[in-house]
Amino acid sequence: MIKGPITFDRMARWILIAAAVVAVILVISYLSHVLLPFFAALVFAYLLYPLVKFIQYRMKVKIRVLSVVLAMIVGISIFAGILYLIIPPMIEEFSRFTTLATRYLYHVTKINNFPETAKVWIEQNSPQIEEFLKSEKFSATVKDTAPTLFNVMGQSVHMILNIVKSFITLLYLFFILLDYEYLSKNWIKIFPKDSRPFWNELMDDVEKALSNYIRGQGTCAMIMGILFCIGFSIIDFPMAIGLGVMIGIMDLVPYLHGFGLIPAALLAGLKSAETGQSYFVVFGMVLAIFGIVQIIMDAIVVPKVMGKHMGLNPTILLLSLSVWGTLLGFIGLIIALPATTLIMAYWRRYVTKDSEEVTGERLEVKGER
Repeated sequence: MIKGPITFDRMARWILIAAAVVAVILVISYLSHVLLPFFAALVFAYLLYPLVKFIQYRMKVKIRVLSVVLAMIVGISIFAGILYLIIPPMIEEFSRFTTLATRYLYHVTKINNFPETAKVWIEQNSPQIEEFLKSEKFSATVKDTAPTLFNVMGQSVHMILNIVKSFITLLYLFFILLDYEYLSKNWIKIFPKDSRPFWNELMDDVEKALSNYIRGQGTCAMIMGILFCIGFSIIDFPMAIGLGVMIGIMDLVPYLHGFGLIPAALLAGLKSAETGQSYFVVFGMVLAIFGIVQIIMDAIVVPKVMGKHMGLNPTILLLSLSVWGTLLGFIGLIIALPATTLIMAYWRRYVTKDSEEVTGERLEVKGER
């Protein structure tokens, strides 16, 4: 695999390359809060660029700025539509759960008006309450809970900062899409001229693997979401469409849809309390739907859609998400797929030479034809 003797200069280059990689990882980790909007915008730009091209060249919208704006509006509308399918049903189901809980408490305590009952109780026990508020025990409790209160306030500030980051991400996205062709053609100029062919070939492999994987896994996730929507609707399950869409989105990362059992178990409890059915019967139907959908996906959909075009094994993808997420946090989850694809493309092309063998086989087939 390694041609030629291992000289001091060669070893020094390897050490410098390893040090540079470690330095880049440390810098990205240190600046992750600044770089996160940029990397997120890069991912969204990669996904939206085909839509920009369609609007500009197929729909004859010649003004590039208008094409970019229309593509961003479509993307934001799709995202808002997905949220609309998930969040309002969740609020509705939570409201139903609150009603059921109140009804259950009434049957247990025989209290019809909880606010009025609480008000009467406070009036009757006001001396004891006042004595407790002046006690040392209450002061100690306040001191213990103060850090929690400040933590909640910090989380609120963090939420505001996330909203600001979202606007920054949209700005990055707009300017990247505006000059996408220029950036995609001229990024190679950051490397010396003699090494540019190497990076061109490597990035071509990465582009093909990423494109195949995103198309295939996106199609599988969409089909899975539709199957779950149908299955949940058949058994009249709460939040059937929203839960199916959410599970489909989760399947963009292989096997992550299994976590959909957690909200499904809670909603099964809600349906059981509302209809009087046995919880185990309701949850058993949910498990049956999960099993049927998984069999359909594994036996029919995944082999047909992914076929031999999948460049990443799901196990390797999950491992890469864990590793990059541990190294770089949330930004690591964003770059996990392209970074892992880059490493695998390098290994296949320049270490195991698999890319050259595949290319040779294709040329032979073309020659025979």
